[in-house]
Parts: sequence; C-alpha cells; structure tokens
Amino acid sequence: MGSADASGLACSHSPQCPSADAPDHDAARVVHGHPEQGWSLLCNGVVLFEDTGELLPDGSVIDPHRPTYHHVAA
Repeated sequence: MGSADASGLACSHSPQCPSADAPDHDAARVVHGHPEQGWSLLCNGVVLFEDTGELLPDGSVIDPHRPTYHHVAA
C-alpha cells in the first residue's frame, strides 16, 4: 500500500497518484464516480465537480476553472 497523503488516504496505484496538495492533484484516479450527480471522488481525497470546481480534503474550495475561448475575427 502507498503512503498516506494529507487527506489520510493511501494510494495503491502504480505509479502513485499525486497528493491532494500537489499542483496536479486533479490527475489522480477516480475511485468513486457519480456522473449522474456531477461529481467524482479522486484517489487523493479530492472531490472533482463536473463544472471543474474542486473540494480539497482540508475543506478548501477551488472555484470552477473552465478555459475561456475567445474567437478572433479574421
């Protein structure tokens, strides 16, 4: 079993998923997906919402961060 991260969860994937406090934390594997409700629980304890918002294991929130596309007239 892998080492526990800040969420108290341990990752058993190989390679190990990024911890909840890593910059790429949303690259962790989905362990419980609920697309009908619009959210997924990642291996590192992060709850990822379909609008790209996130709830971290420490209770902090990351606002939705969808890319913004600008169309430029040719």
